[in-house]
Amino acid sequence: MTHIHTAAEGHQDDHDLGLRHDLPRLIGRRSALGFLLGAGALAANPAAALQCVVNSTETAGPYPADGTNGRGGSINVLTQEGIIREDLRPSFNGMSPTAEGVPLEVTLTLVDANDGCTPLEGRALYLWHCDAIGKYSLYDYDDRNNLRGVGISDADGVVKFTTIFPGCYNGRWPHFHFEVFESADEIVTGRDSLLTSQISLPEGDCAAVYAAESGIYSNGTSNLGRQDYDRDMIFADNTDAQKEQQMMQLSGSPQQGYTGSCIIGLA
Repeated sequence: MTHIHTAAEGHQDDHDLGLRHDLPRLIGRRSALGFLLGAGALAANPAAALQCVVNSTETAGPYPADGTNGRGGSINVLTQEGIIREDLRPSFNGMSPTAEGVPLEVTLTLVDANDGCTPLEGRALYLWHCDAIGKYSLYDYDDRNNLRGVGISDADGVVKFTTIFPGCYNGRWPHFHFEVFESADEIVTGRDSLLTSQISLPEGDCAAVYAAESGIYSNGTSNLGRQDYDRDMIFADNTDAQKEQQMMQLSGSPQQGYTGSCIIGLA
């Protein structure tokens, strides 16, 4: 099955109008692992918290900064010193601005969805997202490269980042972008990725953050009110199982910050 997304391009809502053809990998079935493990095992193994499926392949959008596409075409943050890091809020490699926003601790678990959710060790995951007002570093700003970074999965398939809660811009549901590579040696460009996809965020938490921190997320409430998750150009045509898996599971509050987790299933 081929996903085809179309939309007119414009400054306010063109952040994800790059490649319009997704190539979903829908092989793989839901695992019964979640039913076989107790609560203690679930806490120790995040991959058991959901029944993993193969994540859909999605567009990287025009602002991946991986040397592949979009405005600024040749920008490739993956070749910059310091790209492998955990805290995505500061800029690096000679740039200085730090992103402001509600803190978010992210845990992503990479698994082989066709082998019982087996954790995948040693994979490199590049994560990037917009700031509190929906702008992307290196494109909307030329003085910062924050909110971008690469992590290497551990023996449990886990990659962790510290970042901020993303804002909401006109035309898209709040989200993260990511690319997965076979190893750190393979992150020369996004063309070598095993999977390019996106992660969505729950509406209730988005609304709470944008309302509580309206001084920072100045356009979040108004933009979120114009979006519909079930009609989002990226997420709308995925299966129910894929939508469930790619929705980040959050706990916390705008005042205390959030922790979020998500399983990423590879074929």
